[in-house]
Amino acid sequence: MARALMFQGTGSDVGKSLLVAGLARAFADRGLRVRPFKPQNMSNNAAVTADGGEIGRAQALQARAARVPLSVHMNPVLLKPQSEIGAQVVVQGRVVGTAKASAYQQMKAGLMPAVLESFSRLKAEADLVLVEGAGSASEVNLRANDIANMGFARAADVPVVLIGDIDRGGVIASLVGTKTVVEAADAALIAGFIVNKFRGDPALFGTGMELIARHTGWAPLGLVPHYAGAARLPAEDALGVAGPQAQKPEARIRIAVPILPHVSNFDDLDPLDAEPAIEVLRIRPQDILPAHTDLVLLIGSKATMADLAALKAGGLHHDILAFSRRGGRVLGLCGGYQMLGEGLDDPQGAEGPAGSMEGLGLLKTRTMMTGDKRLEAATGTSHLGAPFAGYEMHIGATTGPDTARPFAMLDGAGADGAVSANGAVMGTYVHGLFNDDRQRAALMALLGAGPSQVSYEEQVEATLDGLAAHLSAHMDLDRLLTLAR
Repeated sequence: MARALMFQGTGSDVGKSLLVAGLARAFADRGLRVRPFKPQNMSNNAAVTADGGEIGRAQALQARAARVPLSVHMNPVLLKPQSEIGAQVVVQGRVVGTAKASAYQQMKAGLMPAVLESFSRLKAEADLVLVEGAGSASEVNLRANDIANMGFARAADVPVVLIGDIDRGGVIASLVGTKTVVEAADAALIAGFIVNKFRGDPALFGTGMELIARHTGWAPLGLVPHYAGAARLPAEDALGVAGPQAQKPEARIRIAVPILPHVSNFDDLDPLDAEPAIEVLRIRPQDILPAHTDLVLLIGSKATMADLAALKAGGLHHDILAFSRRGGRVLGLCGGYQMLGEGLDDPQGAEGPAGSMEGLGLLKTRTMMTGDKRLEAATGTSHLGAPFAGYEMHIGATTGPDTARPFAMLDGAGADGAVSANGAVMGTYVHGLFNDDRQRAALMALLGAGPSQVSYEEQVEATLDGLAAHLSAHMDLDRLLTLAR
């Protein structure tokens, strides 16, 4: 029977996902069969699994770190925020409905059996299961029926390591405060703590670690310095997707990407960010399209019509249309592809209130938001003349004259996407397109960026190896294994 250890945080974005990924690689390198597990995740950044479902992107990265195929059981409950209808609820890889926040609180108790079943399946095939919590362990107002943090830990009898983020300040208070507010039985499961994202001289925080240990009774398990390489790994959520951007003086092309309220699968941007010759400019709907833009890229959305409405309300669509009229290139991925057409119809309210909406009209297509969700790997050759490997994750069917010029021919699945008559506007349902070095190189050649300088998948692997070495140097991995049970 596998041992298990759970990593919870004092808040969101304290580094839980990356710590679990790094530890998964480190323990896998020791020859252990490691499996990642997150009982409940809330994210519109998802991945298609080998068993035909979907899980949070963070668990996909952790599975990659552990060198094992993705499984729906690694993230049995996935919440994907939509518009007015609340969040889509995915259980063991399949959509079971939608719920607003208050209704979901009532659903949680009924989801615990599926969570425990998935956990049991992973334990049966592993030596070590690394469990990631969600949000904050101190959200005691949500403790009833909890399946994400202490509720799961209690039900599965899994010891907990609590992570605090010193970079945001107040880490002593957040860790000690957690001990103060959680139930005594929950606090008893916490075996130790980690202070993450430290910058500066570690000796200056030695008394801080001692103070936390004295006030909580928990073992100090690591003071982990900030890991700069984290920026090269796919992010779990959109907290920083529209944040400050590094300038690239050496960039030869600029890609403008509107960041809309329900953006999804935004890791499609990561391989483009990795290229020194490409500057990805994330812009808001109320912004002006930057000068000297070479490509407008519309990425995925969990609520396509709502995001299209936001794009129009901000006025950015006027700039995009004018850019296209001047011959500018526009590419839409999944929901972005749907927006490029002449209209969208959602008669059953699959992604929001039922209704129809005019699209941007840059492609002679129309999308009907009905049918089962398509979740599968996709390989083929694109309109750019290069082969690719990616995946599809969408509902809806797009038809119209421009689909006679498909963006891609999929192996064993026929045509995908559409291209305008002048070839400047393209759309596809394929995600992960530019993770493939061949496809990214073809795009760069089209835009005049010169040759690709990055082997993206090799870069991710090297970064995971570096993260594992970083954690091994600043945490006692043997102690962590001793705490697991």
